[in-house]
Amino acid sequence: MKIILSFLLIVISISAGAQNLYGTIFTEEGDLLPYSSITVKGTSIGASANDKAKYSFPLAKGTYTIICQHIGYASIEKKITINAADTELSFVLPQQKLEMTEVIVKTGGEDPAYEIIRQAIKKREYYSKQVKAFEVDLYTKDMIKLRKLPKKIMGRKIPDEDVAGMGVDSTGKGIIYLSESVAKVAMQQPDKFKMNVISSRISGSGGFGFTFPAFISLYSNNVKLFTERINPRGFVSPIADGAIGFYKYKLLGSFYEDGKAINSIRVTPRRTYEPLFTGIINITDDDWRIHSFDLMVTKSAQLELLDTLTITQQHVPVTKEVWRTKNQVLYFNFKQFGIDAVGNFVNVYSQYNVKPDFKKNYFNNVIIKYDTAVNKRPKEYWDTIRPIPLEPEEFKDYQVKDSLYELRKDSSLSKADLDSLRRKQGKIKPLKFFWGGVNRRIYKTGKTISWGVQPLIPDLEYNTVEGVAMKVNGYITAYNKKLKSTVSFEPHFRYGFNNNHFNAWGDLQIRTRDAEANKRIRQYSWNFAGGKRVSEFYKAQNTLPLINTISTLFYGENRMKIYENYFGSITHSRRFESGLRLTVNALYENRLPLDNTTDFTFSKKDTINFTPNYPVEKLSQQFVQHQAAIFTASVSFKPGQKYIEFPHYKMAVGSKYPTFTLSYAKGIDNILGSDVDFDKWKFSIRDDKNLKLSGTFKYHLGMGGFLNNNKVYVQDYQHFRGNMSIAAGEYLNTFQVAELYQNSTMERFYYYGHIEHHFNGLLTNKIPLFKRLNWTLVAGSNLLHVNKDVNHIEAFAGIENILKIFRVDFVAAYINGGRPVTEVRIGAGGILGGSINFNRSARSSEIAF
Repeated sequence: MKIILSFLLIVISISAGAQNLYGTIFTEEGDLLPYSSITVKGTSIGASANDKAKYSFPLAKGTYTIICQHIGYASIEKKITINAADTELSFVLPQQKLEMTEVIVKTGGEDPAYEIIRQAIKKREYYSKQVKAFEVDLYTKDMIKLRKLPKKIMGRKIPDEDVAGMGVDSTGKGIIYLSESVAKVAMQQPDKFKMNVISSRISGSGGFGFTFPAFISLYSNNVKLFTERINPRGFVSPIADGAIGFYKYKLLGSFYEDGKAINSIRVTPRRTYEPLFTGIINITDDDWRIHSFDLMVTKSAQLELLDTLTITQQHVPVTKEVWRTKNQVLYFNFKQFGIDAVGNFVNVYSQYNVKPDFKKNYFNNVIIKYDTAVNKRPKEYWDTIRPIPLEPEEFKDYQVKDSLYELRKDSSLSKADLDSLRRKQGKIKPLKFFWGGVNRRIYKTGKTISWGVQPLIPDLEYNTVEGVAMKVNGYITAYNKKLKSTVSFEPHFRYGFNNNHFNAWGDLQIRTRDAEANKRIRQYSWNFAGGKRVSEFYKAQNTLPLINTISTLFYGENRMKIYENYFGSITHSRRFESGLRLTVNALYENRLPLDNTTDFTFSKKDTINFTPNYPVEKLSQQFVQHQAAIFTASVSFKPGQKYIEFPHYKMAVGSKYPTFTLSYAKGIDNILGSDVDFDKWKFSIRDDKNLKLSGTFKYHLGMGGFLNNNKVYVQDYQHFRGNMSIAAGEYLNTFQVAELYQNSTMERFYYYGHIEHHFNGLLTNKIPLFKRLNWTLVAGSNLLHVNKDVNHIEAFAGIENILKIFRVDFVAAYINGGRPVTEVRIGAGGILGGSINFNRSARSSEIAF
């Protein structure tokens, strides 16, 4: 079990032959003052003190004025001469003495802070767009530490090997993530971004670290903190347009730096459970720019996943007119499920260039690029460039975990190490095949082969055709150096105890991608499948066997309609760097009808609900055996795809544009005895739009039809996912109150739409119980129109983020113009549930329409 919170990467460049300036920052009472900012006056060169208030950074020989700053304390300047040796320079910062100048209080007793904030709001857009482009060196150090780890989480024991892998002690305490990065960041208005990661280091790992946007700016109306999981709506800046309607302000007083007055203002939300900050913001007088801030968000500000998150920033002048962020520190606290963790993430920015000369096409579809030697820097390199001294526990963490990593790496080909890995897996326990499944690895020199078998008991199902059906599904996967591909084979076996039918089929997959990062991405895969299998009439429906088993045994409703087929299939898929994906498939099926063989239910009276084993909505009798040869092609395109480029591969990270998909299927007559003759097409567009404070809007729209429907069997109709279970079907792809085949068609044209809006706390933050539990609203509609006799409309409203996972909808459906039908559906939705698909689908070698 690993907890991963990951954040942005940085870089700092230094001249050869530099000495270190180091020291400690204290208060007047002698207490340490961690994360103070230390800067060379007139530049953006400097460092941040660590958690023990110590700092260190290299400086070439010369005389400098060093400024030490910390929010809430008066800044101190000291002149220092750097010679041939390292130089110590410590600071004692007095608490900031704020002066209350004479102010005119307006009618109604308005605090003078409001006028300062109004001036800052007027200048917000100017400062946001003041710098058209810039480059900056960035250094980050990210650390996550466990203070407590329970033996069990939600009743499930944490495996000892997972605890050992975290590197914590016997009490569950210790650092579980520690990384440093050095990068050069470039930005250009309005939205160009590029980060070149020069070096990166993760304690006990040869990985590349994790990347997030580097800058948190209060000059944006809506402030995003790393990931939308923290809060999809973002947070309202204290100087946003209209911020006075969200915040209350109080002027604490003013202090002076370099003869300039800085106003210190306390910021508090007007209402709880709004995405708002609490804390201090310091604004310069006359020019109304941000000098520094210390702000916090908590659960009462709709913070998700974390308990508290504190952000501090210190800004410095990089030219006479331009100020930029010098240091940024984030602290978080997480205390849930018995886990107690804290973290801090320190960014140090230096060497700003606000008039860069970017080469043509410098900004392209690669937004983050890792240097080829990014994770190969020696320890001495980090000791030289690090602007924040390591704390003793961090030094020990690197020392211990890096040594273990090197030992594992150096011994990875030894027989002793391979034997150790084999022993660590333990012996195969027979009961695992029945309840937990088996996942194993065969370790060989230069190769690892993975294999496994899904659990047998949970995969048992009951239906009216086979009675009890047992399935054995396995896999074996290995990397083939000659093919430069990952090769997988999946055997499938199925036996029906009531009809005594045995089916067996296999699926061979070859997946390849270019190994060189500087090549354009051309990922491709081949899939070969064949044998005898049981299929649903609409294969893409993927009815959950457990749901159908419950429906059949308890209610006599056998909704899953199946047939047998001898088949062979070849699929080729290729993905291009442009965001284009092409897939073609050739399928041959010899289709065999199956009839019900049992009507057993737990209650005899429910047997009257049984229907024949074919789509009774479209057929009056069972289909006859026939053959089908079908060619299918699909092209999908997501314009503007962005990438992270690692030393040996690229990874897509999305686009601001929707995904367009066009599919075509041809039923070919008189080939290998094929009895089908049709042409059908489908076009769709889908996307998610984060509207920030207003929520998230998601949609899936499409149209299609048959160009030719000369010979079409029910398996080849255009089907639409239906659902009559209380368990919700896949959102944005399912009609939640529809019999599976009631809308199936071979008409020449149809259109459909799925839309839903996630309010993400909007409205519910006014309801006492809902706002405390962070439950949120969701609403939307599903529409299908084929003709005047086949049209389906659903409207729904629900609550999601229940326990961060669940979603409950109330759905009203208008079926073919009839009276409304109402149902309740329960599914996955919310901060965590939005990433869960309860509707586990089988792997298919065909393109799903």
